Amino acid sequence: MMQNQAALAPFLDIIAQQRQQAWRIFQIGVAAADPYLAVTRCLFVDHQQLGIVLDLQQPQNKRLGCWSRVHVIAFGKAACAMAAAAKDCIPAHLLRGNAVAVTNYENVRAVNQLDVIGAGHPLPDLAGQRAAQRIADAVAAAQQGELVLVLISGGGSALLPAPHPDISLAEKMATTELLLASGASINQINCVRKHLSTLKGGGLARLVAPAQLHALILSDVIGDDVSAIASGPTVPDNTTFADAIDILKRKAVWDKLPARVATLLLKGAAGGILETPTTQDPIFNNTGYTLVGSNAISVAAAVHAAEAEQYDARLYSANVQGEAREAAEQLACHALHLLQAGLSRPTALAAGGETTVTLNGTGRGGRNQEFALAFALAAERLQLPPCWTLLSGGTDGRDGPTDAAGGLVDGYTVARLQDAGINAQALLDNNDSYTALQQSHDLLDTGATGTNVADLQILLLHPLV
Repeated sequence: MMQNQAALAPFLDIIAQQRQQAWRIFQIGVAAADPYLAVTRCLFVDHQQLGIVLDLQQPQNKRLGCWSRVHVIAFGKAACAMAAAAKDCIPAHLLRGNAVAVTNYENVRAVNQLDVIGAGHPLPDLAGQRAAQRIADAVAAAQQGELVLVLISGGGSALLPAPHPDISLAEKMATTELLLASGASINQINCVRKHLSTLKGGGLARLVAPAQLHALILSDVIGDDVSAIASGPTVPDNTTFADAIDILKRKAVWDKLPARVATLLLKGAAGGILETPTTQDPIFNNTGYTLVGSNAISVAAAVHAAEAEQYDARLYSANVQGEAREAAEQLACHALHLLQAGLSRPTALAAGGETTVTLNGTGRGGRNQEFALAFALAAERLQLPPCWTLLSGGTDGRDGPTDAAGGLVDGYTVARLQDAGINAQALLDNNDSYTALQQSHDLLDTGATGTNVADLQILLLHPLV
């Protein structure tokens, strides 16, 4: 046994227990965003008519309609479960044909009376473009007196690409890749995508009129800004072409754009293309939405789960944002402060949010893997006592363009890498957190979860013994 391993040997049993507990807590957090239950909580039947709860915090607020038909469309990583729930809740005589669900390939599953279409995520593909056209045709056929029930979950922006006729899907994809690599926030990316799309930013609502529309939304956006979730296809958008141009310039990618994308945005800013519909647009007189699940709900469930594991459970932050490695270092500093102040019992810190990664290297990884590796290295630099375990994972089960959900690291991680002759800092600098965590056996592997409410971080700390 190498020196680093020998120094940590007394803590191995504690670390092994922590890893199992962190995994269980994470699973409970993900389960709290169960998309099937989220939909069934909001739909009810009254005298063979469909009713919708408008606000889960005030369930007495309801939308009741005498709709002659109900069209069900779903898109996002939770589309299958959400559409299946709607199908099970809505009286058969109201349903208009088969429901349509568009989801990422990993979450495709067969459901009776549900047409399921697989599409690309995080980058859109031609299958998604064809699915977007099918949905556009379906909702445009809805008549006055009918309801289009739209079920939206995380990933919807990429899964339902409908590029403006002046640009190609490949050009839109290239723009998205530039933004992802620049470290742009999800809100910034969505602002640009809205102005390159015919469905996003209220575009879907335009197609539905004069039929009525209601959206059940499972939020993957911190703060639950419904205009940002799946790029807001059913709600007003107050951003402009000029805003999109400003974002691209501030992220230093404007000069790298495909020429036709830049031309389109400039034409829109000059008034040559209709802006996305704002709150004053009359198309929204017959629309509504219900927020059925969110990251905050999952973080709260994680806190309760940690309490059940006999931890002093605390909310660290409900809004972890910014560069992943910087956010990780801040958490490590906070952990050191708590340990130096003295812990009387095992403590759990739960957090939620969505960080970003600015790509400077050529490696593989996602924001949660980068967060986990950066935390382990920060803990080593700060000489954090070794009785800790950190889990950072995406609730959808996929972190960036990898097969992992994130990372599960501990006070032993850096020692494992050092003893294997691996320079963890060099891998982090190359944005190659996947390789590092694979070598230290710290990748978090959940498979596709069927939901998506952004990310969870769970840090478990034990007092020194």
